[in-house]
Amino acid sequence: MPIKAPSQPLAEVFGHLISDKSDEAIRYRKRRLCPFNNKVPNCTKDKAENPLGVCSIFYEQHPVITCPIRFREDWIITDDAASFFFKEDAKWSSLTEVRLSDANGKAAGNIDVVLVAYDKKGKVYDFGALEVQAVYISGNVRDPFEYYMEGPKKRAGFDWSTRPNYPRPDYLSSSRKRLAPQLLFKGGILNNWKKKTVVALSKGFFETLPQIKKVKKENADIAWFIYDLILQKGTGVYKLQKVDEIYTEFESSLLSITKPIPGKIDDFMKLLQDKLDEQMETPPVNKTIEKPF
Repeated sequence: MPIKAPSQPLAEVFGHLISDKSDEAIRYRKRRLCPFNNKVPNCTKDKAENPLGVCSIFYEQHPVITCPIRFREDWIITDDAASFFFKEDAKWSSLTEVRLSDANGKAAGNIDVVLVAYDKKGKVYDFGALEVQAVYISGNVRDPFEYYMEGPKKRAGFDWSTRPNYPRPDYLSSSRKRLAPQLLFKGGILNNWKKKTVVALSKGFFETLPQIKKVKKENADIAWFIYDLILQKGTGVYKLQKVDEIYTEFESSLLSITKPIPGKIDDFMKLLQDKLDEQMETPPVNKTIEKPF
């Protein structure tokens, strides 16, 4: 349920609503801490010394996750992923930021989380890859963040609506520059090994993707686990919850996401005509050459 339309873009800062005046929220802001299982206790987003502690921003009155670490709340994403990768009685653990290379030793990138299943002797016998897809931001989110952090007690209700470069989610860049390459390179290697992948992403992000052909869970190469931030009644706290799950094959998913949706050829022809007309209407530049010989 969305809260009252905000006049500024910041939803969660260092894991708490900017209007949260609890002792815990004050401590997290003061110490720049991350409550969502970062690799260290502090937030390290953008800059280690001066981190951009924005976990989510408001867009159309609803929070949108912009930091991948935000998906690690209570590690529910690993429990969900394990239910796709392994049998219910499997013993498993998770490893973060695991390097993946191709046959030539060239890095294909780091896998966000690798879940490994192991036997009684601790020997790994299976694994699956969990990729977390947060959303890129267009516009400037650091300026309102720093403005707020200069006086959190007094500036929780500040108005940023008239400022230039107001931040908003950039779903198109998120899919073209991050999600598609992830599936193409890392996903291609994993699929060749016949290993499954889980993609964890927000509800708003998934809704902007092209329609993907669904299959039964037992026939799937990829599971799309869709999460949303749900405001808890009486607490004013957002909790991460899985709201849907979609199962697909690898090749059809890659084709759907990487294949552009063509516009109308008539529109492009009109653009060409306009440019040609503009070129022909521009008079030639005549220059007089003095003393050519």
